[in-house]
Amino acid sequence: MTGVDTMTLTLNRRRVIPALLVAGLLGALPVALSGAAAQAYPVRPVKLIVPFPPGGSTDVIARMIALRLGDALKTTVVVENKPGAASVLGTDAVAKATADGYTLVVSANPAIAPGPLMRTSMPYDPVRDFTHLALLGTFPNGFVVRTEHPAKNMTEFIAMARARPGALNYSSAGLGSAGFLTGELLKQAASIDMVHVPYKGSGPAITDLLGGQLDGMFESLVTATGYVRGGKLRLLSVSGDARSKTFPDVPALTEVAPGVIGGAWFGISAPARLPANIALRLQTEVQAIVSAPDIQARLSELGMTPMPLGGADFSAFIQSENRKWGPLIKAGKITVE
Repeated sequence: MTGVDTMTLTLNRRRVIPALLVAGLLGALPVALSGAAAQAYPVRPVKLIVPFPPGGSTDVIARMIALRLGDALKTTVVVENKPGAASVLGTDAVAKATADGYTLVVSANPAIAPGPLMRTSMPYDPVRDFTHLALLGTFPNGFVVRTEHPAKNMTEFIAMARARPGALNYSSAGLGSAGFLTGELLKQAASIDMVHVPYKGSGPAITDLLGGQLDGMFESLVTATGYVRGGKLRLLSVSGDARSKTFPDVPALTEVAPGVIGGAWFGISAPARLPANIALRLQTEVQAIVSAPDIQARLSELGMTPMPLGGADFSAFIQSENRKWGPLIKAGKITVE
């Protein structure tokens, strides 16, 4: 090799090595940027979709959680109400959103479990299309009768229903609601026959209950409490797995009819394929919020039983809801459209 060749090779190496270094750095840049972006999350406001109308207890709870979550994330969590199709409309919007941690939803039983089991078609898969972050808690229903009703407790009501098959009726917020499913489970467990009278919402049903057209009704404790304390309705039982702190003298339904536990549930979910570090951050923050004593006290006041399950435990809860209600829904050929 000549001196000229040696000089040319040396110059080429001096040019190629820096070029390779630059190329390597450029190739690593997207990874570095994505890592930095993940570490910096969030860098803009987060949207929490509430698939229910504003003003209800779910909306109040969502705004309370959003405020605390915003403080924890050092950003603003904007609440957007998107009701429709028994919460399916707003939930579907999140299923189709970008999985970047900036769009969340208050997930609930009508849209996730067991609600989809009662529908012939769904715009999303309630398991595969979401990252279920954390359960907030459950809303047990109360079984109420008007104060003039001859049944003074749940044992007496069940005895009356058993003695007169098909003569007594009950209502709920609607076909497929948590109250309706709890009533059907009670009929099965207690071997009684009651006629379900569906209403589109609690208001009209309570009016007819007070008017004597109905024997009983499964209603959320949030709504029923005012009527009970006002002396217009009598609370016979609570459908949670334990007695209500608000009404400690009223038995849980499972004390009278073993295994009959039912109610609505609410959680926080995000689109599927959410980056693991963002999912863990959100899950941890939401669980910490729901575990705070002041938040637990406020949730209890609103009728919710706090249950801060996260990640895999929340997903297992969803699956258990489907296993619990699936056979009942299938046997009764219950559909909601």
